[in-house]
Amino acid sequence: MKQESGRSLIEIIGVLAIAGVMSASAISIYNVIRNNQARKIASMEMEEIAKNAKILMGVRGNYNGISVDYLISAGALKNNQAPLGESNWSVEAINNGTGFSINLTGLSSDECQYFATAAPKWATKVLINGFATDINTSCFSTKTNKVSFTIEE
Repeated sequence: MKQESGRSLIEIIGVLAIAGVMSASAISIYNVIRNNQARKIASMEMEEIAKNAKILMGVRGNYNGISVDYLISAGALKNNQAPLGESNWSVEAINNGTGFSINLTGLSSDECQYFATAAPKWATKVLINGFATDINTSCFSTKTNKVSFTIEE
């Protein structure tokens, strides 16, 4: 009887299956890391916007007339493209100019939940789809969520 050397088809399929599982898990871990990084970048950028807007508009004593275009022209914001969501930033005065809000729209449910549970210290209030965040806050399952970070004096 002749002895064969080498691998059988079953062994090769087993090795390929293990490699496929490892590749799929590596890709999912990469996506989680990338999403977390995008959220952190968005948080840092919004904090910078809030700080710059306070400095820029604080001299006037109110935030009337604040907008993304105004902040871009004053050099307080690089561009109108938000790092998260499907739409651009929006910044607007609230409460007769005593404060302002930084708004992200077109957020996924995961991004919405992240901001609902990890409210930044620089914001006085976070509104999810127009409502104040609390334990019962629910984000829409579609990419139609709006998160507003309000800064009031």
